[in-house]
Amino acid sequence: MPRTRTSPATDAAGLTLIELLVVLAIMALVSAIAIPIFTGTSNAEMRGAARQLASGLRLARSEAVSQRRETFLVIDLAGRRFKVDRQAQEHPLPRNVELKLYTAQKDLVDDKVGSIRFYPDGGSNGGRITLGSGERKYEVDVDWLTGRVAILD
Repeated sequence: MPRTRTSPATDAAGLTLIELLVVLAIMALVSAIAIPIFTGTSNAEMRGAARQLASGLRLARSEAVSQRRETFLVIDLAGRRFKVDRQAQEHPLPRNVELKLYTAQKDLVDDKVGSIRFYPDGGSNGGRITLGSGERKYEVDVDWLTGRVAILD
């Protein structure tokens, strides 16, 4: 009795491992792009905002030491912006980032505006600005004794 051959199309009943891996890779790529869009602020945007705040704080400290006078970094939590003492330029922060300010009571104007003070010797009243979005947060910390600014994540 002669053997009949089946066509290759009827032999393949399922998916190959390579096809499954390609589909999983595509799904992972789409998730990596889509999830930050729906969660609000990307990690890079928050990190950039934390660095911008740290830069402003370092500038305020530098001005306090070089000009031998107290200098402030004033932050408006409701308006999502900050500025260094006597400079006119205000620096915007991302709209969808939650901000919290921890500083001395005398440097709080109200519950939405406050400042961190730097002294001519480089010291500070100390404080912390927290930027958060979902589970992720960055803390910009100012040491009260040395005025050193650090970003903690």
